[in-house]
Amino acid sequence: MKMSVCVHENRKSRASTGSMNIYLFHKSSYADSVLMHLNSLRQQRLFTDVLLHAGSRSFPCHRAVLAACSRYFEAMFSGGLRESQASEVDFRDSIHPEVLELLLDYAYSSRVVINEENAESLLEAGDMLEFQDIRDACAEFLERNLHPSNCLGMLLLSDAHHCTKLSELSWGMCLSNFPAICKTEEFLQLPKDIVVQLLSHEELETEDERLVYEAALNWINYDLEKRHGHLPELLRTVRLALLPAIFLMENVSTEELINAQAKSKELVDEAIRCKLRILQNDGVVNSPCARPRKTSHALFLLGGQTFMCDKLYLVDQKAKEIIPKADIPSPRKEFSACAIGCKVYITGGRGSENGVSKDVWVYDTVHEEWSKAAPMLIARFGHGSAELKHCLYVVGGHTAATGCLPASPSVSLKQVEQFDPVANKWTMVAPLREGVSNAAVVSVKLKLFAFGGTSVTHDKLPKVQCYDPLENRWTVPASCPQPWRYTAAAVLGNQIFVMGGDTEFSACSAYKFSSESYQWTKVGDVTAKRMSCQAVASGNKLYVVGGYFGTQRCKTLDCYDPTLDAWNSITTVPYSLIPTAFVSTWKHLPA
Repeated sequence: MKMSVCVHENRKSRASTGSMNIYLFHKSSYADSVLMHLNSLRQQRLFTDVLLHAGSRSFPCHRAVLAACSRYFEAMFSGGLRESQASEVDFRDSIHPEVLELLLDYAYSSRVVINEENAESLLEAGDMLEFQDIRDACAEFLERNLHPSNCLGMLLLSDAHHCTKLSELSWGMCLSNFPAICKTEEFLQLPKDIVVQLLSHEELETEDERLVYEAALNWINYDLEKRHGHLPELLRTVRLALLPAIFLMENVSTEELINAQAKSKELVDEAIRCKLRILQNDGVVNSPCARPRKTSHALFLLGGQTFMCDKLYLVDQKAKEIIPKADIPSPRKEFSACAIGCKVYITGGRGSENGVSKDVWVYDTVHEEWSKAAPMLIARFGHGSAELKHCLYVVGGHTAATGCLPASPSVSLKQVEQFDPVANKWTMVAPLREGVSNAAVVSVKLKLFAFGGTSVTHDKLPKVQCYDPLENRWTVPASCPQPWRYTAAAVLGNQIFVMGGDTEFSACSAYKFSSESYQWTKVGDVTAKRMSCQAVASGNKLYVVGGYFGTQRCKTLDCYDPTLDAWNSITTVPYSLIPTAFVSTWKHLPA
């Protein structure tokens, strides 16, 4: 019986009470039941309107279902391509039939089983056919199953299919496990660009540069006829001047492959000249072939039994010990410390009589002695400092009530100074957009970044300020996730990690900031609440020490592993030590 319009109108009138009486019916299992029925129709070949071929197998499907879950099929069936009208699509051998079957099962059921045998193939096919959910799920599975034995393969896979997180984790594992992976067949089969990127990486973990040199030569010799022309480029990835002198003279300079090429021989001759200058302590050697990698760095703590800092300590990462090294000639507090090469620079601060200082003290980690450098142009404390292109920058802070600038201890400075260690000279550069004190200052990608701090109005400044030395200009490219003050920051790769602070939430939280996209990502919380803590990166790890919150002092040296997004405590800081600064210097390598 067909219902007429008037019958429906009568029913509407009869049911109406004049009030808004609405019932929303929703069957939560409806979507699943529809998919199940569509899948049943597919298996019976009912209403199917396209046939997919892969290898020797064929799969009848519904265009609407494929287009709904894949942008690839949506574009194919709705565009002006030949396939938009064709009843068949032949993938030939570009996709394995078992993998295509898994994708189709997902399209019709929203479920797929991912395992070690199919994850890589599913990721590739998911990327190719634009099943984004499948691609991301496979990448997440592979991230959880990343291991030194498969990290090289995952590196190539993730780069080819733009899986950002898998790529970052794979790179980290390759760098951390270089001594093992460089001896594998997989390493020798890597494309040249990946090998160059790996061997030249600042965070390549190797105790002995000879391993890098031998890996470069082994890669060349693996296919000598095709690769011998790449030797100069591969040699540039090796820190040749950091090889032991005897090895450099007796092995490298006599290598036939090197002596057969003028460019390669020039690189070795330059390394020998740099090596002699290093051995003779003949000035600053800035050549790339003489610059230690970040993993060849030593960690130094500056602190004391009170907030007045008077001691310098070496952190032995292997033995997990903190070893006293030298007294600071002029104890002070609220200074800033930064390392350039093998030297630690202490700038400003307040002395025992609370006088604000312009002094710059320098500790030579090779000769284990202190000396004075030229004083800053402005006495300051509560400032930040960072190294950029072999120069030292001091940023913001407070100055004395009387002095060369109309400022008082309660006003945050805008002024920024640059120090050239070779000329032993300070110069003013462009000022901050907004004056800050107690900000976290770091350098990355040839730029300075200042995070948060206390503004001239005594408020917490929730801004990121960025300095470009080429333009001599500060900009504000981003905001902070929260108002920050008394935080710590350190750099791993192109990521800046910021942690700690003077609020209940910021004291236990940590974030990473991309120096390229200026985007923030929250990472794992620190092990204890910390404000005024100190942070530094070494190798592929981040280390945090010191700080306090309320009446609780943090007594541990903690390490963050970005591949695991996890923190763990390395050792306990002597209870009597209150860390004031934490720096990473070039490690003095044997001759």
